[in-house]
Amino acid sequence: MRTNTQDTLSGIALTLKELRDKAGLTQEDLARRSGVGLRFVRDVEQGKATVRMDKVNQVLALFGYHLEATKDHEILA
Repeated sequence: MRTNTQDTLSGIALTLKELRDKAGLTQEDLARRSGVGLRFVRDVEQGKATVRMDKVNQVLALFGYHLEATKDHEILA
């Protein structure tokens, strides 16, 4: 059974790869232009669960995108 986190990571991975492909960039190009390591770009595109959100945003910023955490519902005590 997939979790919301896995679905989100898969969506980020697919979106980043599509954006990179549309821009005609290799993974190496994207890493260099965004200031992150090649390993990080590969990890994101593979949907790795332990990537840093600030670095994901650093990469997405090249395409005019960013991620942010939102609260889905109120937690009642």
